[in-house]
Amino acid sequence: MGITRRRGFLQGAAGAATLATLGAPRIVRADAWPSKPIRVIVSFPAGGLTDTMARAHSEYMSQKLGQPIVVENKAGAAGIIGAEMVARSAPDGYTLLYTITTTVVMNRVIYKTLPYDPEKDFVYIAMTSGGHLPFVVHKSVPATNIKEFVAWARANKASVGSYSIGSYAHMAIAELNRQFGLTMEAVHYRGEAPMWQDLAAGAIQACSGSYLAGASVLQSGTGRVIAVPLTTRMKKLPDVATFVEQGVTSPAFQVRAGWGGLLGPAGMPQAVVDRISDLMVEGGTSPKIRGILDTFGIDDGAVGHKEFTRIVREEGPVLLDIVKRLGITPQ
Repeated sequence: MGITRRRGFLQGAAGAATLATLGAPRIVRADAWPSKPIRVIVSFPAGGLTDTMARAHSEYMSQKLGQPIVVENKAGAAGIIGAEMVARSAPDGYTLLYTITTTVVMNRVIYKTLPYDPEKDFVYIAMTSGGHLPFVVHKSVPATNIKEFVAWARANKASVGSYSIGSYAHMAIAELNRQFGLTMEAVHYRGEAPMWQDLAAGAIQACSGSYLAGASVLQSGTGRVIAVPLTTRMKKLPDVATFVEQGVTSPAFQVRAGWGGLLGPAGMPQAVVDRISDLMVEGGTSPKIRGILDTFGIDDGAVGHKEFTRIVREEGPVLLDIVKRLGITPQ
């Protein structure tokens, strides 16, 4: 299945951003923005990549705008609590949301109903990369590439870690099973830390997760990276081939399944959207944020409003289809 355009996905959000300029004078004058502190609601707990990127970019924008930006963590229900808060906020550029793919894509399958509409209630301002999520095998598994791993998994019982239901790791397991006719068991954890601990102990034979979280396992030699997703190799692991290079054709290994992003309520003035978007992209090239990206093993900085909207419009439905195939019972 190729990556295809699907009309309708995010048309409401993208259209709202485009049409907002018509009503901008009634909401906020772009030349007067910002005239007071800005709130950035982070829909996940403090600590970790999501919170770190939100705070680093907010600090950069605050310095450029001359106004405080207050970061508030409103975690819970896979990002739903924070997203609902922002969706119901005034579209004046003073309340923004920093969240991840799960909130606007996976939650549409994981939950029966959502108190917000990902297609209509937000404008997509700027996206920050979640980077590659390497596929790692335990040292006891005699495989250095996907072909060898598939041969081993056909002959052995394989338990593969997933850091949450509906996550990229969950999708990767299901798509490998589907393409190669395997019966690997997905073992779901509440976060990466316990997953990596079990891999190190040999309780599971493989897993996918962030480079930083798995660094100790890789450095100790307990785990070995045999493939990375996306269509380009990872700078920190230049000798490791991508899934695509190794003949794994599922779009799950080509699309961005782990991005972070800055969103606002639909209806924000386009000039304000563009200003924030430009600052996010600019901030992504700053020494401090480049240092954070390097620590987390992320190769790319932020992309702006137009590119972010395009990515979610084109790749969101692909992710959604893959998540639907997981057979998750909605909560």
